[in-house]
Amino acid sequence: MNRIPLLLFVLLLSACEKPMPFESAEFLAENPKRLEELRLQCRKDRTKLGDAQCNAVGDAQRIRFMGKGTPYTPYPVKFFHSDTGDGR
Repeated sequence: MNRIPLLLFVLLLSACEKPMPFESAEFLAENPKRLEELRLQCRKDRTKLGDAQCNAVGDAQRIRFMGKGTPYTPYPVKFFHSDTGDGR
């Protein structure tokens, strides 16, 4: 009777796998050859490589294409001149 909880605990621990480390988007953006390899692997079999790695590949593609710049203007745009001091 005491062996059943121990057996369940061992089975639970054996079912848990250590997650695979994945390469960051910044690293992949700097290494286009590795990025191309992983991009093709994600296209072929996404489940084997994992969602986290394939998402990093997509982010690296975006960084290489668009850069790391601010996507929006950081300064407010004034369309109309206002007589009030608060800009309304």
